[in-house]
Amino acid sequence: MLITLSFDDEIYDIDVPDKLIADAQDFYAKMNTDMDKGWQISRTWIENLNTQQRCQVVAEKILQAFQEENQQAIILMSGYIINQLPGVKRVNIDTSGDMSMTEFLS
Repeated sequence: MLITLSFDDEIYDIDVPDKLIADAQDFYAKMNTDMDKGWQISRTWIENLNTQQRCQVVAEKILQAFQEENQQAIILMSGYIINQLPGVKRVNIDTSGDMSMTEFLS
């Protein structure tokens, strides 16, 4: 499955194999369990993250993976977003420090 990631005027098309998404379900469930404890989004602590907020947290992890040149993490985290937001085609990742501004487009 293809997803487009954009940030800082750069655009990346990431191909996430369907098999990877299927094989990563346990890992994605663990991620959700971790996020069930709440998360700091920008300056606000959010107790109960909704699906979009969870994906904004993961998009921030994708940005970190790009900075670390960790292609495996980029693909795995992109798969999480595809899994959680069926039909998503593009993620515009905010780099200003306000992850709540990250957008998901179909």
